[in-house]
Amino acid sequence: MMNFLVKTIANAGALAVAVWLLDKITLTGAGTGKKAGTLLLVALLFGLVNVLVKPVVKLLSLPLLILTLGLFTLVVNALMLLLTSWLADKLDLSFHVEGFWTAVVGGLIISIVSWALNVVLPDKD
Repeated sequence: MMNFLVKTIANAGALAVAVWLLDKITLTGAGTGKKAGTLLLVALLFGLVNVLVKPVVKLLSLPLLILTLGLFTLVVNALMLLLTSWLADKLDLSFHVEGFWTAVVGGLIISIVSWALNVVLPDKD
């Protein structure tokens, strides 16, 4: 349970950095507390998308992953971020990613920051 909580907080932090760095990834809300709550919910949603959908997409795109020596992973990460944005819109969460290339850069930022936070944060279960 602790590992799940740490990974969710790391995802929320990575999403916050992407929102801060990119103008076309938006998180709106009335106050800081509401934004933090929305960010945690979006991090949970992003984690669910990565656990449930991403393995299937990676399996189906395996020939492209091999052909591009893994660079297609950037496209898969961007699609997962766009799917998260779409689901957040359907769930009335104030998180939006505007455009594919923004999602590519955002996915790259989220991957790097999430990796760095998972290195620093404890990994106990």
